[in-house]
Amino acid sequence: MNPLKQLGEFGQSAWLDFLSRELLRSGELKVLIERDGLKGMTSNPSIFQKAIAHGVDYDDDIKRYAEAGEDVGQIFRHLSIKDIQDATDALRPVYDATNGADGFVSIEVSPYLAWDADATLAEARALWKDIGRPNLMVKIPGTEQCIPAIRTALSEGININITLLFSQSMYEKVVEAYLSGLEQLAQKQSLDKIASVASFFVSRIDAKADAAIADKLKAAAGPERAILENLQGKVAIANAKLAYQFFKKAFAGGRWEKLAAKGAKKQRLLWASTSTKNKAYSDVLYVDSLIGADTVNTIPTETMDAFRDHGHPAATLDANLGEAHETLEKLGRAGISLDRITDELTLEGVDLFAAAADKLYASLAEKREKFLDGLLLRMSASFGDAQDAVKREVDAWSKAGNARRLWAKDKTLWTNKDEDKWLGWLDIVDRENAQLEQLRAFAKDVQSRKVTDVVLLGMGGSSLGSAVLSDAFGQLAGWPRLHVLDSTDPDKIRSIEGEITLSSSLFIVASKSGSTLEPNLLKDHFFHLVSEKAGADAGIQFVAITDPGSSLEEIARRDKFRHIFYGEPSIGGRFSVLSAFGLVPAAAMGLDVGRLLQEAGRATTSSHAIVPPEANPGLKLGIALGVLAKQCGRDKITLVASDDFGTLGAWLEQLIAESTGKEGKGLIPIQAEPLGQTDTYGKDRVFVHLHLSGCREPSSLLDELEKRGHPVIQLSIDDIYQFAQMFFIWEMAIAAAGAVIGINPFDQPDVEAQKQKTRAMMKEYAERGALPKQTPVASYDGIALFADERNAETLAGAKSLAESLRAHLGQLGNKDYFALLAYIEQSEEHEAAMNAIRAKVRNAKHTATVVGFGPRYLHSTGQAYKGGPNEGVFITITGEHRENVPLESQGLDFGTVQLAQAIGDCEVLNERGRRAIRIHLNDIEHGLGALSAAIEQALA
Repeated sequence: MNPLKQLGEFGQSAWLDFLSRELLRSGELKVLIERDGLKGMTSNPSIFQKAIAHGVDYDDDIKRYAEAGEDVGQIFRHLSIKDIQDATDALRPVYDATNGADGFVSIEVSPYLAWDADATLAEARALWKDIGRPNLMVKIPGTEQCIPAIRTALSEGININITLLFSQSMYEKVVEAYLSGLEQLAQKQSLDKIASVASFFVSRIDAKADAAIADKLKAAAGPERAILENLQGKVAIANAKLAYQFFKKAFAGGRWEKLAAKGAKKQRLLWASTSTKNKAYSDVLYVDSLIGADTVNTIPTETMDAFRDHGHPAATLDANLGEAHETLEKLGRAGISLDRITDELTLEGVDLFAAAADKLYASLAEKREKFLDGLLLRMSASFGDAQDAVKREVDAWSKAGNARRLWAKDKTLWTNKDEDKWLGWLDIVDRENAQLEQLRAFAKDVQSRKVTDVVLLGMGGSSLGSAVLSDAFGQLAGWPRLHVLDSTDPDKIRSIEGEITLSSSLFIVASKSGSTLEPNLLKDHFFHLVSEKAGADAGIQFVAITDPGSSLEEIARRDKFRHIFYGEPSIGGRFSVLSAFGLVPAAAMGLDVGRLLQEAGRATTSSHAIVPPEANPGLKLGIALGVLAKQCGRDKITLVASDDFGTLGAWLEQLIAESTGKEGKGLIPIQAEPLGQTDTYGKDRVFVHLHLSGCREPSSLLDELEKRGHPVIQLSIDDIYQFAQMFFIWEMAIAAAGAVIGINPFDQPDVEAQKQKTRAMMKEYAERGALPKQTPVASYDGIALFADERNAETLAGAKSLAESLRAHLGQLGNKDYFALLAYIEQSEEHEAAMNAIRAKVRNAKHTATVVGFGPRYLHSTGQAYKGGPNEGVFITITGEHRENVPLESQGLDFGTVQLAQAIGDCEVLNERGRRAIRIHLNDIEHGLGALSAAIEQALA
């Protein structure tokens, strides 16, 4: 007779510790039921992972759900519910034939919830409701924290399989939870429909006990050694037998009889982990030795095959009880604590189940990515010598559940300050989708009014994302052109004035706080110009984007702006591109904002809490950048963008620098640096190539850099609307990088210092009609050089501009970077001049180089220059403008404001111990040529 089927003669039910769609559809399950007397099945994340990852049975469904926008958690829920429903239906005849005593299928609540009773209970309720089968059992881990959830679920009539039980003491608490849960349920209904098992794990105990015994054997001899050797392979069975004795006592006597009279079934002991880990033991050891009435053995496929072939069915649970007691007593006398073993196994069990869930979700993420090929951002990377270090950190994040901590807004992931208040960008897509019709109505209004030009007045995060979209999409047919003005430079302001038709222009004033200096001054200027023609109706040409309750909202209402759009107070400016600050300008220029949000939603799904870091593009990118900077000294993030990517690098500059550059730490973004020869790059570089799929240039340079050991990261998209994916992935990456580096990525503690300096100088100008007087340390043919006392000492003895620059640039070391901070118009000609200078320095010194145009960079990279690692050698450039622009309402002009900003920033750089000088050009165009020539001489 079949030994498996004979188990039933001894009161034990055989359950299969496996479940797959192939098993359900092939007819094999029916064979197991009929041939082997199979009476139940269990599942867990590891079982599902094997079934899903190593086959195609689930692929059609995965593809369908992925295309519908489901995340991997939702996809798995669909797949698992369908499988469990099919399995319970297949076993329903067993359930009916045994009057509800058998025929169960178990599904596990998320192992991530093992320490959270409320969340566990909520999921148990949801699974019970969604699966909707009476022969379902929901598995809840037997942790101390989940005991209340077990009791409550049972009291609500939910069948529960308590898993991960190792110790007798915890088992006793589980039995008490069962009995008290039934007593509560009995007040509402009969107990004949409720069932439960307590899953007591076996072989894992022997694995750990044997390891402890082996350690003792190293120093043991004589009788002691013989005793220890005799304990091997016996602890788990002894522990299980004593638990069974408690079971028999607990389900006897007056308390139990009252419940039995109302139809209650005993909570059977289920032996789990019954495959043999030690090949020296019988492969059916944990089946042969644990056969008894009112028990279940959940058996893996291989062990089931072995027992069918050569198992020995017999009543063994009550045999040799004295030996069981003696085994555990000897274990204790040998100095090995069974309590410590079982406590460790509980913790390890939760971790193993969580790791299995990670593998499951990673497998689903990989299949989702495959089925959405062309619809998702692609990332590949080579981390050079840091490959192992990055992997270790990725694994550490997985084990710690840091993805889930981030999405749960757990501020302890960072510095435990106020990070939890700045994570509104995580779910911004859902909130903005709710505002989609308002954005579309605004776009329709812009088009119907025949607006020719939209001028965005904003700084940093209020403008840089829109500049990316404007540059990438250009002007769409039938829609206005978007101009981004994020400067107080008079020449830039005049250029914008010359590009627009004032009477048909719409001005968007964007400021989260409403108190940002530049957009407020620019608003005053353009409002004055419009008012000269439109009079009291000027406000109809203005729109505000600001946080609720700001001073800008008040001004917008006073001046009767056409629209006011609100930002999300829990999103910082540099993380706001997918909020109103990016979407309102996008709508005004005719972009499909619904599609932008759809693309951002895909990235959100790819980066969701349940996607482990190894398969989570945003997290993996951020972890890598953090490790490369912190452990390898590679903190210069060199952005190599294809022409199609426009100004994405400028947006990334702010996100990276302002988020991470503080407390002497951080990442320094290197944006738009001219490409050089491979030997001009130092070992502080990480190269990030941003490009459209199929456009890999400069692939030869990057391939050579990779061969030389430089980390190279490739990020590509197939469509420019997927910039929205790029935005979210990078936001996630920088949040993760901040956690690895150990800073708060959501504050900007060093930005305010420069603002205070500027305000003080503007106040002095208002009172005295002039900025504070500064005396140059040297003047050379229309070029004045300014430095504080400490930096002036470095220049002492220089007889020419070239000699001064030689002394200044001579401070550049291997890990340093060179920065040109230009308070002049950001034009193509000026950018080319700046880039030519930086290329000369890079090629000569083999150091990274940056260029920033002021005051734009103050709201972007300025935080890192002042608060990040002290690795910068700075030259600030100011100059006399072709024509100044008055600020009628302020009694000053934009040129004065810009100069005050430049001087204020220089002073703060000097106060922070930075190597910084300022060069003032009487004639900007001539002066730039002279400066370039002097730098070339200095480097010779």
